[in-house]
Amino acid sequence: MTAAPPPAGMFRLAGKLVSRLGLGTMGLTGPGTWGTPADPFGAVQLLRSAVDDHGITHFDTADAYGPHTAEELVHRALYPYPERLLIATKVGMVRPAPNVWRPLGNPDYLRATVEQSLRRLGTDCLDLCYLHRNDPAFPFLDQVGTLADLQQEGKIAHIGLSKVGPEEINEAATVITVAAVQNKLSQAVPDDAAHGAEHCRARGIPYIAYAPLGSGALAEDGGVDAALRWLLELGDHIAPIPGTSSPAHLNELVKAASHT
Repeated sequence: MTAAPPPAGMFRLAGKLVSRLGLGTMGLTGPGTWGTPADPFGAVQLLRSAVDDHGITHFDTADAYGPHTAEELVHRALYPYPERLLIATKVGMVRPAPNVWRPLGNPDYLRATVEQSLRRLGTDCLDLCYLHRNDPAFPFLDQVGTLADLQQEGKIAHIGLSKVGPEEINEAATVITVAAVQNKLSQAVPDDAAHGAEHCRARGIPYIAYAPLGSGALAEDGGVDAALRWLLELGDHIAPIPGTSSPAHLNELVKAASHT
């Protein structure tokens, strides 16, 4: 029997019914996605307002944001997490310097970073953990398999993939249930990772669109409404996770999502 569609504005992801508009946390760090933000208290208040004032229940973070800063802010703002919240994080990226990102898929490193994310987020099990990037220096299935082992140990509930195309999705699906795919998708970048969004639609995989406003390029002159409408009309399997550090911009995002 086909499951009934979720209520308007909601989305099924990693075993939960969450807000279709999620919130990315990369922007809640310092310049270059490095260190703490200028106003940590304001970042905490924004996260709490997202839940309490706007009903956002899907938060996306990563150990590489800061590094560590965004996960720490999520814990500070939202712990203890209400059951309705979904906190998704990502592992598999190192940060040598501001604005510098490097994939690292060493299985020992992946295992260590999951353990550290568990501690920072203050939980025994990650709701949804993505492989942040496929590191070509290590076999892809070794990387995915490490997360699968941690899932078997009860430390990860659901596993996702980030920045992948159809071939990687199909390969990963031989050893895990792919709970979600997170790729960059917007009017500015309409053909993500060799049409990953269409591939996910055909296989019933939730697709999480990061940078849905083109990293801000589509947000000017009233473009937020049009950008989110374009994205959400691509399919019911797509959910955006725009990021912001501004309460006014958060209000704008929520209003735009409600118009679609």
